[in-house]
Amino acid sequence: MLNYLLLINLISFIVYGIDKFLSIKHCYRISEFILLCFGFIGGVIGSILGIKVFNHKTRKIKFKIYLCMFAFEWFLILCLFYRGYLF
Repeated sequence: MLNYLLLINLISFIVYGIDKFLSIKHCYRISEFILLCFGFIGGVIGSILGIKVFNHKTRKIKFKIYLCMFAFEWFLILCLFYRGYLF
């Protein structure tokens, strides 16, 4: 599970960087739904770092709310996993 979380967070961080680059170049962008999906499937730390490092989506309250919810979700999942209640 740790390998999965490291990989998905790295991918999430890179995707936020790509979207920021595309926004600067006024090109076709990655949808907000896809960006939030990366947080939902475990890339919440990468998403938050991407927002901070690339200064991207900082004015979107929706991102802050959803990413906080996803962080709490993954905190619960990891607690249950390491206590042996999952898998």
